[in-house]
Order: sequence, then structure tokens, then C-alpha cells
Amino acid sequence: MTSAKSITDDGSITSGSDFLQLDIGAAPAGGRAQWLAERLRLAIADGRLPVGSRLPATRVLAGELGVSRGVVTEAYQRLGEAGHLAGRGRGGTVVVSAPAAPRQAATEAPAKIGPFAAQPDIDVFDTLRAAPARIDLSPGVPDLAAFPRTAWLRAERAVLDALAPADFGYGDPRGTPALRAAVAGWLARNRGILVDPAEVIVVAGVSQALGLLAQVLRAGGITSVAVEDPGSLGVRQHLNNWLVDAPPVTVDDRGLRVDELRASGVPAVLLTPAHQFPTGVVLDGDRRRQLARWAEGGGLIVEDDYDAEHRYDRPPVPALRAMLPDHVCYTGSVSKLLAPALRTGWMLAPSRYRDALVAAKRNADLGNAALPQLVLAELMSSGTLERHLRLLRRRHVRRRDAMISAIATHLPGAVVHGAAAGLHLMITLPGTVDDVALAAAALAHGVKVQPLSWHYQRQGPPGLVLGYAASAPADIEAAIATLGHLLSADQGQPHVV
Repeated sequence: MTSAKSITDDGSITSGSDFLQLDIGAAPAGGRAQWLAERLRLAIADGRLPVGSRLPATRVLAGELGVSRGVVTEAYQRLGEAGHLAGRGRGGTVVVSAPAAPRQAATEAPAKIGPFAAQPDIDVFDTLRAAPARIDLSPGVPDLAAFPRTAWLRAERAVLDALAPADFGYGDPRGTPALRAAVAGWLARNRGILVDPAEVIVVAGVSQALGLLAQVLRAGGITSVAVEDPGSLGVRQHLNNWLVDAPPVTVDDRGLRVDELRASGVPAVLLTPAHQFPTGVVLDGDRRRQLARWAEGGGLIVEDDYDAEHRYDRPPVPALRAMLPDHVCYTGSVSKLLAPALRTGWMLAPSRYRDALVAAKRNADLGNAALPQLVLAELMSSGTLERHLRLLRRRHVRRRDAMISAIATHLPGAVVHGAAAGLHLMITLPGTVDDVALAAAALAHGVKVQPLSWHYQRQGPPGLVLGYAASAPADIEAAIATLGHLLSADQGQPHVV
């Protein structure tokens, strides 16, 4: 951090700091400490100094400003007494809380706060993730506390020990050969898909796979991809972001209505056949045969296999890609197996799209970072990831059972869907419930959930989508009890579908 000096109108020299562009010349005589404390308080309030940021050492800032060290020490002390700063020894002085927002005048219109104030925006999930909560029941979040840190570090050391200098250069945009081979083996063992490693494209999660595919389909004249209704709001938003329409096709208790898809005339469809989001329905055998006939007539299936490995009370469901390799673009990732932060997934595409997808991946980022790919390949090929999955299944069953029990106690009248697999439950509620208002009230009480209506394009029953994988049973019980207090439900036990 450097100081800056400026010449005033009378020719004298004043000192200032690049830190927050502080100009001590603006401080009133005899009030420098108070002035500095107020400048720092404003910077904390408006986000220039977020919680967790470290301030300059008192002697350093005093030197830059050309004041005594006592001025800076007093300013820091005032903010410390107000609870905004804390000394951390060798860690320095750190921002620990922001000033409360000024209270709104009674005559002002209430501000729209949080993700539930209006129709969900393109950034609604970012807003919801950032919202503080005691207990987070957001769907799609794995047990991040279970991340196998020791195994990851061991694999990382093994990978680094074996790397040659040339391995640190640019690689194949399709991904490292080691991870493509490991993914091919994983899919063969766990999803019944036989694929040559050369056909695997490593991507930065399913979201990037969909973005690359949207670009390629648009270039080929396809501007609409049908989606399930209800279906993931996030997926729908992502397709729309790439200027691809996402018309709805009804999902019932047997999965996607293929007759409705056929009647729509849309040339491609994106679906979650192994564990439909959010209902948990499995696409049944007859619908699979109907879908195969539709695809063989020229349609493209995009299969999002987002959490198929997490199953508990039913046998495995084969991937559509295993049955229809020439008609299915398959996507998967480790976001639900390990952590979304890894941003690592894979895509298998019909041969007619593969070269264009690889070119789009190359243009996007030249390929995923190689080192995490190699570590993940080691975990997959060594059997570590499968052992981790077995541990997660046992833990998830306990948490799922705790959630079902809590719903039975606190939300009588609710109907539970999709309990046999996955990381979430869907519940439907009596027809007069406003699920968005319920989710907003829950967040105000420290519990984070998603309203089911977010995931419908057309009219559907009110409900909630509740993730259980990341929360301990006691927290799940407390969260559902909070929902029960907020919701006046009919008497009777919920029905599990």
C-alpha cells in the first residue's frame, strides 16, 4: 500500500492513502480520529470493506496519512467498541460486522428484499444462496462436510509426484485422457453406459454442457428445447440465457408425457429420467419406448443425469444413453457426488454434434483445469469415489427418514414425493397455500427452502422442494417444525409417494 502526496492551493503538502482514497486534508482540525472512524464505517456499510477484510496496520496507515499512530488507533478502537472491528493478533484488525441499514421512514414504500419479493429473476439462485439462514434445506446441495479431504490430498500428492514438466502445459480441450478414461469406467460400472473415452468431453459442470449444446443447436437451426413441467427453473433460465426457448411438457406419475412432446413439434427435449426434478418420478418403461420411437424419428434427447447415483429404496434405473447412444446427449457431474465447487462434469454427445461441441469448449476456455481432473481421475479409478458414495447413501437415508418423520409430525396433510432416491423431497400442500409466501416467511425465520411453484411454467399444486443431504437430523427436525408453525395444515398423516 503506498501513500500519495498532493500540493494544496497555498503550496503546502498533504498526505493521503491509496487505501479507500483517504485524504487527511479533508479532516477537521482536532477531529481526525472521528473523521477517520466515520470514513471506515461508511466503507464497511457500503461494502467496500466487507466482513472478513483486513485493515492496514495502524503504523502503516498513520505513515501514509502523515498523522500520529494514536489517531489511527483511536479510530480503530471506536469501531471496535461499536462491534465492527476486532483485533486478531498477528492476523491484524478485521471487519467482523457491518452497520445496520438505516431504518426506513414510515411514509416510504417497503423495499423488496430477498429472492421471494417478485417473480424469480435470472439471479434468483445467487440471491437465495447469499441469504443467511440457520438451516439450509435448498435442494441439490450435497453433504459438503463429508468431502473426502484426506483422500483428495493423498490423490493430489500422488498426481503431483507423477507429473512431468510437460504436463503443466495446455492440454486437450476435451479433458485429460486420465479423467476421460476414468469417467468411461465410472459410467460403465454405475450407469450401464459403454463409451469410448475418446467420446467423453469434460466440462465445467452440467451448466456449461447445456450452454455449449445450446450454442451448437442454435447454429444448426434448433432454437427450442422442450423441458419437463414441473422442471428445474435454473435449467430453464440457462437455456433462455443462450436464446433457446424452453416450452413445457407435462410430467405425471409415469414421467414425461411423450404424446404431448410429439404434438408440440419441438425437435429436442431435456429431461431427468432417472429421478425427475423436482417430483422424483422415474420415467417408466412404456414412456421410455415411446421416447425411443420419437428420437428414432429425428428427435434429440438431452439427458441430465444429475443425481442418479443416489438411490436407496429401488433398483438402479438404466440411463437412456445406454439404450440410445445415437440419439442422446448425456450430461453428468460430480457436483452431487463431491462438491459443486469442483466445477467438473462430462458430456457424451451423438457423433453428429461431437466436433462442434469440442470446438465450442475450446473457444470457451481451452479446457478445464488439468490438475483437479487428474486428482478426480485418481479417486475414480482407485475405488475411493465409490466407497465415498456408499458412505453418503447410508447418511442420506438417515437424513431422509428424519425429514419424512418430521413432516409427518409437523406438516400433517402434506404429500411427500420422490423419497426413494436423490438428495431432496418434494411436498405438495393444500390448494390454498401460497408457497412463495411460505418460503419467504421460512427464510425470515432462518430456514431456507424453495417454493414448488418456481419450477412450474403452467399451473401446479403449491408445495416446497426440500433438500436433506446437507443437514443433520436435528436441524431437519427443527426446520420442519418451523414450517409447521408457519403453515396451518389439515390433520392427518402425509402420504409418501
